[in-house]
Amino acid sequence: MHPVHPLLARRRLLQLGLAGTLAGRWPSVRSAESPPAWPARPLRMVVNFPPGSSPDVLARALNLPLQQALGASVLVDNRAGASGMIGADLVAKAPADGYTWLMTAGSTITTNPFIYARMPFDVEHDLMPVAAVARIVLFLVVRPDLPVANIAEFLAYLKDNPSRLSYGSAGNGTGLHLAGEMFKSQAGVSALHVPFRGASPALQSLLAGQIDFLFDPGIALGHVRSARLRMLAVAAAQRSSLFPQIPTLQEAGLAGFDAGTTHGLYAPHGTPAPIVERMHAQVNRALLLPEVRRQIAAIGAEPSALSLAQFTAQMLDDSARYGAIVREKQIRAD
Repeated sequence: MHPVHPLLARRRLLQLGLAGTLAGRWPSVRSAESPPAWPARPLRMVVNFPPGSSPDVLARALNLPLQQALGASVLVDNRAGASGMIGADLVAKAPADGYTWLMTAGSTITTNPFIYARMPFDVEHDLMPVAAVARIVLFLVVRPDLPVANIAEFLAYLKDNPSRLSYGSAGNGTGLHLAGEMFKSQAGVSALHVPFRGASPALQSLLAGQIDFLFDPGIALGHVRSARLRMLAVAAAQRSSLFPQIPTLQEAGLAGFDAGTTHGLYAPHGTPAPIVERMHAQVNRALLLPEVRRQIAAIGAEPSALSLAQFTAQMLDDSARYGAIVREKQIRAD
């Protein structure tokens, strides 16, 4: 039996008027005492995914603007493994002094609590949100020799060829896997899931014609532009500014389909409010810079300068959506 995500439990309490029972917990930061002068030494930004991953790209895009704004070095420290839980656990157990931060994919917060029977840390009580950074958009891409020219033809082809096509993912329980299962469930189609150890190997398999389609997190865009792959739809609530001519899956008839996730910055629970508020403000300012926005766009993402309340609400919605598909399909991590 899958656990109830702590954020969803929190939403139920809020709906029942019991928010007071969560005073001082995630995401409130108002009760912390004022810290001494900060920063007085270099900051450590842990990325719980490998170099070149989208959280890593975001951390490095923010690195220079944050250093300039805060007057201190910001060291990016990649601690990948276990679907991001190694790096996240390190931050969750770090001192709440404003010197250790986590740049992570949304899946660490919204998906891992559903697909792992046991977590080494508590998402709600050990970490606190600081700033949304980017909304990661997934693109439905297919091999170019597939006899379909648009999403309508692709849906018809899948229905005419049940279980004959395959799609790749970055592994069981990853965002790409959940997107594929959401797609199959809402479209009423069947296809074989082929898990890989990362999105890049899945992309290489698609380029080699070994699988038929993929929900791409932005690493295939160059191949789409060179016609080595064909993009059929955007798996988000709105069209992408990078490919405004490509329809969303919602437009194709999959009501409410959104496989996006928000990557963001987190801190150990209990980090002083003035520090969290200052970091939140500086991240949002950095997201207005043309160079930062260029680097975010390069991975097919959209900058997300949200308030803490908006960020929390978005994570709650993502948790509900992904939790539902995990329970429906009985998905577990490897």
